[in-house]
Amino acid sequence: VQLQASGGGLVQTGGSLKVSCTASRFALDYYAIGWFRQVPGKEREGVSCISGTGRTPYYAESVKGRFTISRDNAKNTVYLQMNSLKPEDTAVYYCATYTACPATDSGSMFPATYWGQGTQVTVSS
Repeated sequence: VQLQASGGGLVQTGGSLKVSCTASRFALDYYAIGWFRQVPGKEREGVSCISGTGRTPYYAESVKGRFTISRDNAKNTVYLQMNSLKPEDTAVYYCATYTACPATDSGSMFPATYWGQGTQVTVSS
């Protein structure tokens, strides 16, 4: 199982980025797929998660109303559209497979099952 996150970059506060998650040699549509982020020296933070059917996505409180997760199973890709970015959103973003997304707002996105290399998102102030 190999996942690849891409699309990160440098953006100013208030800007937008769309990161993508693709998979090689397996179909994503059977999996819940989520995004988590990590800053060196800090704990990983679950950001968002979407089930195989795409219903009722999960969002961390810190990104609600700003981030949107979506999936295109025909393209074997999951996206995270990030708007109104803030400096505190700066991190390496990873996509991962999950048995299921959190069922409640207070649920945890860990442990993830598989994840690959992340993509750096930097928001300048």
